[in-house]
Amino acid sequence: MKYYIISGEASGDLHGSNLMKALIERDEQAEIRFWGGDLMQQVGGEMVMHYKERQFMGFAEVILNLRKVLGHIKFCKSDIEKFQPDVIIFIDNSGFNLRIAKWAKALNYKTHYYISPQVWASRASRVEKIKQDVDAMYCILPFEKAFYKKYDYDVNFVGHPLIDAIAGRPQVNEQKFREEHQLSSQPIIALLPGSRKQEITKMLGVMLSLVDDFKGYQFVIAGAPSQDYNFYKTFIKKKNIKFISNKTYDLLSLSTAALVTSGTATLETALFKVPQVVCYKASSISYQIAKRIITLKYISLVNLIMDREVVTELIQGDLNTKRLKNELTTILDSKKREQLFLDYYELEQKLGGRGASENTAKLIYNAIKND
Repeated sequence: MKYYIISGEASGDLHGSNLMKALIERDEQAEIRFWGGDLMQQVGGEMVMHYKERQFMGFAEVILNLRKVLGHIKFCKSDIEKFQPDVIIFIDNSGFNLRIAKWAKALNYKTHYYISPQVWASRASRVEKIKQDVDAMYCILPFEKAFYKKYDYDVNFVGHPLIDAIAGRPQVNEQKFREEHQLSSQPIIALLPGSRKQEITKMLGVMLSLVDDFKGYQFVIAGAPSQDYNFYKTFIKKKNIKFISNKTYDLLSLSTAALVTSGTATLETALFKVPQVVCYKASSISYQIAKRIITLKYISLVNLIMDREVVTELIQGDLNTKRLKNELTTILDSKKREQLFLDYYELEQKLGGRGASENTAKLIYNAIKND
């Protein structure tokens, strides 16, 4: 069968690649065309466009690049019509994907959505449109099934794909890793400032302002695959700062603590059992818009899934050197760390077991084959 997959950023590329592997294993005749990244490209199929070409952070940035966004949407529709897939699979990336889903459903394409848009965070009214435009939804967060049920929309909870991505990794040789990346023997504090230039610019400077206050630790920036070193090096002005690109999981597996930009990385950090402080700062315009439409108590996935504050969130004005220093000091304390480890284990239980990609591939394949 012919599968057209649309993902939007680094996390979508990761989950998309694992879904592609599962689809190919189930369907030997699978023909896949996709929007994604390097990981998906390594699996096979034909890439239409790399996510690096269409990354914009926040409402204001999307508006400023609206002509480019609309051009991508137009091109995507045209490409789908040429390919004529048996099913279109959307992965997260709701701003782009829901527009394509509406168009595709009107033309009777089969529309399946893996990793639900965060309609539970804002504009829940979008659920009615999703019900009309999406034939099947595959959710990875345990509270999403109950959320959709309130709107009489039956969705599938397939488990979280990060469980597989992390559990299936080989153990890292710490000595070799430190030697390869010229790290000291000091305990590591990982800095995960995000993947988009706008968010890295907002976050990384504040994170690095702590270096002189924690001289007994090795600070390491986790470089995103979407950015090159030349962009990061303008922030690196002290000796005890190292940069490692595209090795975030290896880094987290050896880290003592982490400062993490809100997003999927907060959950990844928790699954590696690393105490963290969650950071978020957007442009003032984007933040003011978000404040008016987002109805959540928390911004990190860790706290949302647990429905209580497990990790500290420093948002906008609260993300400053003084607050960040205090919170990092706290998570380096043994008592706080013990409690965090217990909370992290509880979190993992809530996420379900392994097999999210396989579960989703099976459901998609059977639905299309039997239709």
